[in-house]
Amino acid sequence: MDGNGRWARRRGLPRIAGHRAGIRSVREVVQASGELGIDALTLFAFSSENWRRPPEEVRLLWELIGAVIESELQALHENDVRLRIIGDRRGLNLALQDRIHRAEHLTAGNSGLQLFIALNYGGRWEISAAAQRLARQVAQGALLPEQVTAETLSAEMALGEVPDVDLLIRTGGEKRLSNFLLWQLAYSELYFTDTLWPNFCLPEYERVLTWFASRERRYGRTSEQVEATA
Repeated sequence: MDGNGRWARRRGLPRIAGHRAGIRSVREVVQASGELGIDALTLFAFSSENWRRPPEEVRLLWELIGAVIESELQALHENDVRLRIIGDRRGLNLALQDRIHRAEHLTAGNSGLQLFIALNYGGRWEISAAAQRLARQVAQGALLPEQVTAETLSAEMALGEVPDVDLLIRTGGEKRLSNFLLWQLAYSELYFTDTLWPNFCLPEYERVLTWFASRERRYGRTSEQVEATA
């Protein structure tokens, strides 16, 4: 969800105003995803690299994130959304950790859209943490080295319960992954748009999904093989 700061700067506003404006886009995308029957949606809200930003912006961002979780929770629950937070929680304050725990507990039984929010998250951190968990199992004799496979590593990932990502959308004009879901994006379709996140509205989201539906996903096969199994 890139471009909040630039959206604010172009309007002569503080950067946090752009983050607040982006909440509307979050609501629209989450609601549309649930209505369209999308199984899982992951939003990159705060990366492990974002701590390098000015301290005041970081502080205000975390205050905003906590407030949004609190204010949106009941609506998510009523719409059968299951909320999950992925990332290194050890870097979060205890009050926010408690708020996250309560939100996940409340929505744990919901069977609609699975909404993952990436907080203090980095793709390399996720892969290394999963590898460490498997290494401990090997050291304890619970797992053989040859049993460490792509499948067992995938199961240890934060999104191990859901299939790999089908579609990545990045707003704001940047054309890079920025350490996001590096393992899960191996066969994803990538869509980059110059639209700043606060301006990413429902019609554009629908256009992206229409574009995705037109893509032929071969997974190493030929077009002829795909057509034969369609």
